[in-house]
Amino acid sequence: MLELLSRLFSPVYCDAPEPWQIGFQDAGSPIAEGIQNLHNEIFFYLIVIFVGVGWVLGSVVVNYSQDKSPIVYKYANHGTLIELVWTITPAFILIAIAFPSFKLLYLMDEVISPSMTIKVVGHQWYWSYEYSDFVNDDGESIEFDSYMLPESDLEDGQLRLLDVDNRVVVPVDTHIRFVVTGADVLHDFACPSLGLKIDCCPGRLNQTSVFIKREGVFYGQCSELCGVYHGFMPIAIEAVSMEKYLSWLDSQG
Repeated sequence: MLELLSRLFSPVYCDAPEPWQIGFQDAGSPIAEGIQNLHNEIFFYLIVIFVGVGWVLGSVVVNYSQDKSPIVYKYANHGTLIELVWTITPAFILIAIAFPSFKLLYLMDEVISPSMTIKVVGHQWYWSYEYSDFVNDDGESIEFDSYMLPESDLEDGQLRLLDVDNRVVVPVDTHIRFVVTGADVLHDFACPSLGLKIDCCPGRLNQTSVFIKREGVFYGQCSELCGVYHGFMPIAIEAVSMEKYLSWLDSQG
């Protein structure tokens, strides 16, 4: 009974894209929360600017029409004060936007003492993952390929063009580092709900980190045009409790 009530009243998170979606997916990491907060702050400035510019333009149209102001005074066309105002004001607005922007950028680049590392390789057109911190019974790292599930193999609850045969299973409340590269052409490892988006460049290693705060399945896609099947190499990251993660590791051995 308690489990049924918890299911009924637990929040339903949006961790996958939806048709005609305008807003963000629900954040599952601090970086994703920071991106959404920055968006909301900048959107506030945009609304203020929109209202201010709209009011000025409306006032000019109403008060300086041909009927109301047939003769134009020379200082209505040129004014040092107004030019200073419309130059300095945007500069202050840009400074106000720059500080939280740079702070978030540096936080996104910071890799804080990762507890585990996952290597990601983009291929045409699938992903390969390697858990280099763990080995199986043969003494080799745990690694697997992840392909998109065709529509004929989808089960109830699985998402078209987003679900895969092998999900990336990770524990919650853990600092995880992703080391990414491309095996053939440029790919991009992106998962919006986790604030992940990093290029996979052939011959080069890039790294990023994530700290997932809640359990769930987070969906992403390759975000760099990589060929004819670019839209058919999704990413599915399943965040589970530490107990379930250890069980999954044991099953991989």
